[in-house]
Amino acid sequence: MTQKLLSTKDIFEFSASVPIDSSPQPQPPPYSGTRDGAPVEQQPVAAMAYVAPANAIMVQAIPLLGSKPTSTVCRSCNKQIVTRTERRTTTKTHLIALAMCAVGLWCCCCLPYYMDSCQSMDHYCPSCHAYLGTNRN
Repeated sequence: MTQKLLSTKDIFEFSASVPIDSSPQPQPPPYSGTRDGAPVEQQPVAAMAYVAPANAIMVQAIPLLGSKPTSTVCRSCNKQIVTRTERRTTTKTHLIALAMCAVGLWCCCCLPYYMDSCQSMDHYCPSCHAYLGTNRN
């Protein structure tokens, strides 16, 4: 058995030869019901359906957390919040203080412990106390 491939011209000629019913379809009868003795007016209704693909990947943007409290949505409790921040000393803080002592600035070696640029800032949710991230300067 041999198969013949149809060209676009063959398909167009075939579809042009198929009769199309272009007569208007009859409209359904109007609804004239009553509710509690008062006539009910029909309202136009629009329905929209969205079908998500089976292999959909949801991407959630991670907000940029700075050295100040940031307005964001908590990933744990899904509330709109302003983060609670806590300073934390890091190895960088201790190394800068040690370097200041080593070069003779021992009277200034406590400054890195008070400077935001020498510490990291941890961000927490004030509602559920979940850890949200760290800003390292």
